[in-house]
Amino acid sequence: MTTESPRWFKSSYSSNGGDCVEIAANLAVASGTVPVRDSKAPQGPALAFPMPSWASFITGVKGGGQPTV
Repeated sequence: MTTESPRWFKSSYSSNGGDCVEIAANLAVASGTVPVRDSKAPQGPALAFPMPSWASFITGVKGGGQPTV
């Protein structure tokens, strides 16, 4: 387990000020997961996705298709 604090960020495609998700990629290597939270509720809960699942999701998004799980 890591004691490092999450450094949350939004995608550069989220510049419209809308409701987005934020990720804390700085924790991925140490924890093996990618924390994700709702930008509208920064004090709310965060989901932690396993790195392989997150990578599959990102590949699917970039490819315009459905990610494989």
